[in-house]
Amino acid sequence: MSTRNGPRKAEEIFAATLGLLAEHGYDKLAIEAVAARSGVNKTTLYRWWPSKDALLAAALRDSGLFAVDIPDTGSLRGDLLAVATQIHRLLTSKRTAPVVTATLTAGPRRPELGDVARSFFADRMAREEPIFDRAIARGELRDGVDPVLVMDLLAGAIWFRSLLRGGEADAKFLEQVVDTVLGGAA
Repeated sequence: MSTRNGPRKAEEIFAATLGLLAEHGYDKLAIEAVAARSGVNKTTLYRWWPSKDALLAAALRDSGLFAVDIPDTGSLRGDLLAVATQIHRLLTSKRTAPVVTATLTAGPRRPELGDVARSFFADRMAREEPIFDRAIARGELRDGVDPVLVMDLLAGAIWFRSLLRGGEADAKFLEQVVDTVLGGAA
């Protein structure tokens, strides 16, 4: 039996997929292992997702593990600060950081992961779009500003600081990033 949006045990399948990814890395992630861990027949997995990449994309996009609340604080600055805090949490949480690391380290060697990343971030941007629509309606953001660029600048700074520089992205840093993105560096 299945639900309208996927198999009945989708959350178990996604948890198994992301757990195995974090434990063994992308190269050792296998449909058979996901089937065994989730208690689902591998033919069910292939019926819904034709490849490991399709399954991983769905798990990253649809799993509750990476769920974020789209804030409505009443201001663009407040909304972006709330999103920045959530991004930082996802990059540093014991539950999510290993999945992020495994996905990032596999990326350069697996070009097909680019499709997974594009799917994940396109979905995330679609969910964040109301933040920018509200900001334009309130007169806080000029029409024509590219929301993708704003989110790339914001998230990129957090990712870079947290994952590549190994530095702490504390609350003060997150405020500085949001203020710099909104105000510009000059």
